[in-house]
Amino acid sequence: MADSKSTEPAAAPASDKHAPSAIERGLESFLFKSRWLMAPFYVGLVVSLAVLLFKFVLLLWENVIHLPTAKESDIILGVLSLIDVCLTGNLVLIVVFSGYENFVSRIDPNGHPDWPEWMTKVDFAGLKQKLLASIVAISAIQLLKAFMNLDAGYDSTKLAWLVGVHMTFVVSTVMLALSDRWTSDH
Repeated sequence: MADSKSTEPAAAPASDKHAPSAIERGLESFLFKSRWLMAPFYVGLVVSLAVLLFKFVLLLWENVIHLPTAKESDIILGVLSLIDVCLTGNLVLIVVFSGYENFVSRIDPNGHPDWPEWMTKVDFAGLKQKLLASIVAISAIQLLKAFMNLDAGYDSTKLAWLVGVHMTFVVSTVMLALSDRWTSDH
């Protein structure tokens, strides 16, 4: 005959399968707060933007100084170098804003009507896509610069490597986009 007062604990409700202990809550709180250790990385990337700006100004000045004697191909190569630095700066900004928003803390755009709309809406999948698209664009600029320098004597091995690396970036970007699309559909 079964005893009406069972010594077995009552089953936990389905929504509360595990009540965390004080140690577990403390550890989780510590781990959650550790995300702030990433903030100095993003500040360092902002400093790297200043370095890129300095390099951009030097390249621009060099292009302006050599303008009277430059050939058309030299001007195009100079502009491509400026675009390359600009795209790299854009890449850094994407990482700073999206990384901070996704991994450290939400950014409140209220009161800042001039902030780009994408800044607080890029999730991790979108961040990966933007990063890879920027890398492909930078790689394409490098490849275009190499093609523009074909007259100056080209190294077929170096050109083959540039094409191979660029195609690797392109294929990787397409595969990641397809993978993200397939996983979001299922």
